Amino acid sequence: MQSRKKRAAVQPCCGRLHPICCIVPPHMLREVLQNGNPEQRAWAFQTLTTSEQFRGRRLTVGNISFAVSAGEKRRTIFDAKNGSDLPGTLARSEGDPPSDDPAINEAYDGSGATYDLYEELFERNSIDDRGLRLDSTVHFDVKYDNAFWNGDQMVYGDGDGEIFERFTKAIDVIGHELTHGVTQYEANLIYYGESGALNESFSDVFGSLVKQRVLNQTAEEADWIIGEGLFTANVKGVGIRSMKAPGTAYDDPVLGKDPQPATYKDRYKGLEDNGGVHINSGIANRAFYLAAVEIGGYAWEKAGKIWYIALRDRLRSRANFKRAANTLVKVAGELYGEGSQEQNAVRTGWKEVGVI
Repeated sequence: MQSRKKRAAVQPCCGRLHPICCIVPPHMLREVLQNGNPEQRAWAFQTLTTSEQFRGRRLTVGNISFAVSAGEKRRTIFDAKNGSDLPGTLARSEGDPPSDDPAINEAYDGSGATYDLYEELFERNSIDDRGLRLDSTVHFDVKYDNAFWNGDQMVYGDGDGEIFERFTKAIDVIGHELTHGVTQYEANLIYYGESGALNESFSDVFGSLVKQRVLNQTAEEADWIIGEGLFTANVKGVGIRSMKAPGTAYDDPVLGKDPQPATYKDRYKGLEDNGGVHINSGIANRAFYLAAVEIGGYAWEKAGKIWYIALRDRLRSRANFKRAANTLVKVAGELYGEGSQEQNAVRTGWKEVGVI
């Protein structure tokens, strides 16, 4: 393997076009604006507006790092108390006993599980590989339907209670959003078009691996659903996305139908969603799922390592699907041998989705 590349100056996690990275895609919120009842439409509008305000704030302030690298595992959970000032009131620090508030404990445990996956499997010391503090804020705003990484910390809304539950409930969401931070410090994939879809897909991959590892599930046993448990019982759906079967996660009168394509020929080519970053990520997600299942065993052991090495050492900010696919096939060969089962599985996955 090549030696690790020297890091360039860190840019906001999703590049200049999208300074914060949210788990709920804008197209889903726009469906609520069109199909929801008056109160649901108000919640969706508030969520979209708040997200846009944060984007503007990040563009104005720039990429200032407010969290200090502790050099070790250091989780700090804050409570916004349904306000919008960050980070909020200190609620739990590393080593403190559990809180009576489940959201505080879920943010603490989820960030810890994400740290452990990167440290124990990939010898990575936190998001920046230098022990960056894992700061999180819970109870952000009133009925806020999203969670995001803003370049410095995690932020979680409580959900509106009719469509979404609290966003700390899904550990893969926590892993997903923190992985945007890893991408920010490594490949720094520009958050637009295919590079942006890869950015989203890497977050889904490692978010799913966090969940699978906590549940001790093999690739065959995992559900490969992103955000399982976020929907209330009112919603006809199992989660925000399905890595196994893109386009099948939900079909609901208010949220609409999951628009993700499973193959490259069916990719979204419009301008919405930053050129389809949340939509077309399903193509790369399915390629990972197919590779992981064909390799077998625990997905984080081999498939996860291939994807991590590519993200850390090989991919650059403007990578597209084909470049990523070829890079991942090459990395698999370097790690496990040319013509190995692992390399063939990665190649087959990307062939199945029509990229190579």
